[in-house]
Amino acid sequence: MRKSTVFIVILGIVSLFADMTYEGGRGITGPFLAFLGASAFMVGFAAGFGELSGYLVRFLSGYISDRTGRYWLITFAGYLINLLAVPLLAFAGNWQVAVLLIILERLGKGLRTPPRDAMLSYASYDMGHGAGFGLHEALDQIGAVAGPLMVFIVLASGGGYREGFLVLLAPATIAIAVLVTGYLMFPRPSELEASGEIDYRDFRGAYWLYLASVCFVALGYADFPLIGYHLGVRSVLDPSNIPIIYALAMLTDALSALVSGRYFDRYGFRVMALAVLVSMFYAPLSFLGGSWAAVMGAVLWGVGMGAQESVMRAAVSAFSSPERRGSAYGTFNTIFGVAWFSGSLIMSYLYGLSVPGLVAFSIITQSAALVILLGLEGFRSAG
Repeated sequence: MRKSTVFIVILGIVSLFADMTYEGGRGITGPFLAFLGASAFMVGFAAGFGELSGYLVRFLSGYISDRTGRYWLITFAGYLINLLAVPLLAFAGNWQVAVLLIILERLGKGLRTPPRDAMLSYASYDMGHGAGFGLHEALDQIGAVAGPLMVFIVLASGGGYREGFLVLLAPATIAIAVLVTGYLMFPRPSELEASGEIDYRDFRGAYWLYLASVCFVALGYADFPLIGYHLGVRSVLDPSNIPIIYALAMLTDALSALVSGRYFDRYGFRVMALAVLVSMFYAPLSFLGGSWAAVMGAVLWGVGMGAQESVMRAAVSAFSSPERRGSAYGTFNTIFGVAWFSGSLIMSYLYGLSVPGLVAFSIITQSAALVILLGLEGFRSAG
């Protein structure tokens, strides 16, 4: 096995156990906040502002990573904050403290994402950026499936939300241990990318079209805590079954990432356009249907997330030079985060006014993204 592949697998295993931690927690944050007395708007605000904070810090994190070359140091700091905030939710006595910890967890994730993705982009040069990020996301999502299942077992065994958060300390510890192993084996991951003759300035026009499509995707994609809140308060599903639905979405995410990443290297943005077309129907199924519709909605939601986490990240590597890779990921994630936060607030507000209005907003924005992606593929082909 090539060194670059080994490196991707190691970071994938780190993400596997990290996702067990924070995705296991996210599967119940919506119902947990409702249990503590938070409103639907506050649930959406916590999820949205947490994402916004995490994405805004990525701009600074990516810039500092490139300027200092301290990719590993910033990655370690981010993982520690990201992972320890989750089990601490077990000790939250009110929804205000819980919201603060949710935001802190997102900040930690935001801090470590640009330097980690830059290191992944170096390693995925040989196999193809789409395939490399797809492999990483697939390993990542194994943890995203296992985490909610761990929490489900705790709840099904008679435990409460607090016990569910506390058990997630175990995978958090393993993630940090594997991350240390990765550093010891690959202290300079930038050496994994071969030098090339690509003139990245040729991609500037397409890059702005790409960012426009990313904004519309983010605007219309509901965060799962709002979906989980809806399924719980409207009694569409028993609260103990919501983590199972989330685990199903994460499993679909993993499969979608592998397929989308692999075919992106061959067919370009048509793959992302197809994923948007398929996944845009998650909203009517999740928010307007019954229990079986909620299951199908979770599957389609996972299809879209898998494509976003593989293709959208891989494309940044194709648009940016190696020495500015951290900044490129930081900028991309900041723009994506602002759009995600805006969409979370809008959809949370619409949820209180009209659930069909929320669904219409989601479909319209995803349709706009689809049109731009098809235009982007035409731009790419012409170039």
